[in-house]
Amino acid sequence: MPVEGIWNLFISTPIGRMKAVVELRGQDAVLTGVARGADEDVPLSDIALDGDRLTWKQAITKPMRLNPAFDVTFDGDTLEGTSRVGRLPASKVTGERRTAPERRA
Repeated sequence: MPVEGIWNLFISTPIGRMKAVVELRGQDAVLTGVARGADEDVPLSDIALDGDRLTWKQAITKPMRLNPAFDVTFDGDTLEGTSRVGRLPASKVTGERRTAPERRA
């Protein structure tokens, strides 16, 4: 899957710029992922890939309990889009691929 890999994400929020690392892996046409940031690893849920559009949700507890929903498009090794928490305004998301995932034999 073309979106697989480790991505550095930058999220511009009302409380400042946040950084996260997202790892996406595909196996048997199923995309899975985990986000790392603020001293916690959280699994991604409801991951959907449609062409160059990728969406997912996650539940974080640090720095506060939130359930952001991401909607991004990717082009090669870059991505951009938004993250939204409830009725709050959307936050801008940008990212760059750090590495492609290791292939298992």
